[in-house]
Amino acid sequence: MPFEYTAIPAPTRGEKAREARTPTDRYARALAAELNRMAADGWEYLRADVLPSEERSGLTGRNTVYHNLLIFRRLAAPAQEEKAPQRYLPQPEYPVAASPARAPEPRPHIPDAAAPRPADPVAGSGVSAPSRDDHHQTDATPPAPRKSPADQD
Repeated sequence: MPFEYTAIPAPTRGEKAREARTPTDRYARALAAELNRMAADGWEYLRADVLPSEERSGLTGRNTVYHNLLIFRRLAAPAQEEKAPQRYLPQPEYPVAASPARAPEPRPHIPDAAAPRPADPVAGSGVSAPSRDDHHQTDATPPAPRKSPADQD
């Protein structure tokens, strides 16, 4: 049987009552009231402990202080594993933006005249491959003759 535990500070002062005449009786009454309050919530008294705690004293000093604690236990709630297992999806580290993401804008059509020429398959030549529009272009200088004029005689 799994238990869960809790610790509360023990009362430091007694409760005044007509029946409680001595300080010990007053303290016992305060302690019984605390035990009954926890029992009403289903907690079972287990023990009282005196535990040390290091606390600051001034700017740089530290002192050890002892605290009186009351320890209680009760049966833990049934584990969730006995029920149908729940699947947890991982959550983003930062919250998602409130507005939805915009759809990507379509790429505009680039006409052939504005499109870059594809590179020559021969790497490093620096000459681009001829495009389909190259046959419409004319060179500024005519091609050199194959034979010299003296050879035509």
